[in-house]
Amino acid sequence: MKVAILSNGARSLLNFRGHLMREMILRGHEVIAFAPDYEAETRGEMLALGVEPQDFTMARAGTGFVREIISILELRRLLQQHQPDICCAHFIKPVIYGTIAAWLAGIKRRFGLIEGLGFAFTDGFEARRRRKILQVVITSLARFACKRIDLLMFQNPDDLNEFVSRKIVLPQNAALAGASGVDLEEWPRSALPPQPVTFLLAARLLRDKGVWDYVEAARIVRSTHPNTRFLLLGSIDDNPASFTQFEVEKWVADGTVEWPGHVQMKPWLAQSHVFVLPSYREGLPRSTQEAMAMGRAVVTTDRPGCRETVEEGVNGYLVPVRDPKSLADAMRRLLESPGLIATMGDNSRKIAEERFDVHVLNRKLLAFMGL
Repeated sequence: MKVAILSNGARSLLNFRGHLMREMILRGHEVIAFAPDYEAETRGEMLALGVEPQDFTMARAGTGFVREIISILELRRLLQQHQPDICCAHFIKPVIYGTIAAWLAGIKRRFGLIEGLGFAFTDGFEARRRRKILQVVITSLARFACKRIDLLMFQNPDDLNEFVSRKIVLPQNAALAGASGVDLEEWPRSALPPQPVTFLLAARLLRDKGVWDYVEAARIVRSTHPNTRFLLLGSIDDNPASFTQFEVEKWVADGTVEWPGHVQMKPWLAQSHVFVLPSYREGLPRSTQEAMAMGRAVVTTDRPGCRETVEEGVNGYLVPVRDPKSLADAMRRLLESPGLIATMGDNSRKIAEERFDVHVLNRKLLAFMGL
């Protein structure tokens, strides 16, 4: 079959769904990957996979009604040109636009995968009015799109239940696909580094990711354990909930965190002991899966997508959202019982092997799509 895969970013499609596309190719399918931001490097990586890269126009955030309609019509034209048997879109905006465009183009089989509900559905303090407006718009458009979709897949049960309870998608057209998964050979167990104990958060630098909570918890912990290291990986973002360069550099200047910027995660995980993600809402975070595969204890929030990665007291701790003190208390428990760090890290690796093997999860996705 010919399969069209749509995403809002070429790099994220390669990182999160490269193994899925490779498996499709191995099964004899032709794959076309639609993304709005191809560069020479990502285009070359797609071709090396055996996947045809295809540019299309779509802004990450809405840029006006007329332009959004033009994007859908352009996508319809491209789909009519390529005539795929199946269209599968990833992330909420491509799911909406891709499903509508595929329906207009006469593509018979249409699938979507929601990898987190994003800014509009996250209960954040910043830009509340904008969140509410976006939520209304997205809900209306998604409801229209989902009347024309064969199956909409979700990474966690909270997101699935939210879409069903809001009557965005019918229960019979929704399924729980689970995590994107990790290649356990590419992310092998890594020995814990020497002291001092090092915590690591890797995320876009957004308030919704709990970055402020992490920084405040670091200050609390360092008041009693001053040698503890706190690593912060990630870049400034155009999201309204993003911190500024000035704010982040101030945290570095006062010694609260180390910030190497947007870097490869694996070497930094290797020099950390505990992975931290105090996020307000996720699909099912790939960063946490990678940390677990490398054998790291996890401290995260008891929130959608995050809670799926931790068995309380087994491979880490779940803490309340927006609660730096509780987050700091969990970190201190690990600092004061260092044997737990190794034990929980071992348990993380076992859970990753049981639940987050990318090859097992991809077979489930392909079965949902009849591939």
